[in-house]
Amino acid sequence: MKPMKCSPESTDPILPCACANIRRAARAVTRLYDQELSGTGLEATQFTIVMALSRTGEISQGILGDFLGLDSTTLSRSLRPLIREGWIRSRPGDDRREKRLDLTSVGRLQYKELLPKWERAQERLRQAMPDESWDRMQRTLSEISNAASRAQKSR
Repeated sequence: MKPMKCSPESTDPILPCACANIRRAARAVTRLYDQELSGTGLEATQFTIVMALSRTGEISQGILGDFLGLDSTTLSRSLRPLIREGWIRSRPGDDRREKRLDLTSVGRLQYKELLPKWERAQERLRQAMPDESWDRMQRTLSEISNAASRAQKSR
């Protein structure tokens, strides 16, 4: 077995698996955002849902899941406490199987109150990276997400 190499900027070894590298990075970034959201009762994954709804307005649960790259079960599990706390409203769609989601006034208020914590996490991560790396990361992650979706469909 070949020894694992580290990138010049990191002590983390570059694994031969794209999935492992991306998941490791996602866990590290999630921990950073969760650290800033600590004590709010909200995790970064739930804040992402609230942020998405603040930008999209009312949307079907299926489209929201596609938008966030979440399967139905994971999205439903993450939505439950947000609906229970009154942050998100869920109503039936035109089709009996469809659910429509939107932020409530409480959800919009909570989002505005928590946004500075998210901004702090975002800034901490951004400051830990050179500007060109930050910009490249944003583009590359979008490309990876699109490529993985295309690869799934080509099967």
